[in-house]
Amino acid sequence: MKIESKTVEVAASPQAVFEYLSDLNNFENLLPEGRISDWESRTDYCSFKVQGTATIDLQLIEAKSPNYLLLKSGDRSPFPLELNIHLTEHGAATMAFQIMNAEINPFLKMMVEKPLTNLFDYIADRLQAVFAQAQ
Repeated sequence: MKIESKTVEVAASPQAVFEYLSDLNNFENLLPEGRISDWESRTDYCSFKVQGTATIDLQLIEAKSPNYLLLKSGDRSPFPLELNIHLTEHGAATMAFQIMNAEINPFLKMMVEKPLTNLFDYIADRLQAVFAQAQ
């Protein structure tokens, strides 16, 4: 299953956005408040429980400054997934989007596709908001 988030314009350079995203401690700021619990993080790892569903853990696997990050799920996640984060320069700003690839059976796909699409769009919106507030 592949889910692509919407693309957002972030009011910062690709390098600034890359540095923010490459520290997984910052991911807590990008997730929906009140719907996440049991947050744990280090620079290269985060784990959290999504309300009413499962625990997801992500490990930073690859970071190509300033345009690309790859995160992969760990043992705690209910299914294997990869999250690819793409950043491109757009004048003084950055265009950012995510692509999630997951190995999900057809039954589970029907249940999780819409919530995951909404989650990744929310993360894109929050990334845009975090840098808008910093200005």
